[in-house]
Amino acid sequence: MGGGGHSPTALEEALELVGDRWSLLVVRALLDGPLRFTDLKHAVSGIASNVLTERLRRLEADALVLSRSYSSRPPRVEYRLSARGVRLAAVIGELERWAGGAGESRLLVHPACGTALESRWYCSRCHEVVEHPEGELADDELVHV
Repeated sequence: MGGGGHSPTALEEALELVGDRWSLLVVRALLDGPLRFTDLKHAVSGIASNVLTERLRRLEADALVLSRSYSSRPPRVEYRLSARGVRLAAVIGELERWAGGAGESRLLVHPACGTALESRWYCSRCHEVVEHPEGELADDELVHV
């Protein structure tokens, strides 16, 4: 960016990639594995075909989704997440937990036992899990200490 313009923050860049109404829902549907267009349309309730097409093109251009042709006559494509797209599972899981309150997301599980994984704030210097970063929660209000 030139002329003293604003450099986007990491959050602004992330929102540019997946901050619209449908992108994270498409990614969420693909976390279960590759899907064909029609199956993906059914998995993302309420999305119009033209909107899904546009989102898939954009997610593919941003290296979050990969497409693979499995038929040339008629042309048929299967969509799956790239490694970069799969890394959104943690973000989506946190959003689901946040929106659902105490509920848990089943996106990320411990392969050995199948238990849902939890995110924690961890201080790499002190080697401690921090329950409430930068303060303590009291009566739905963040109190800085």
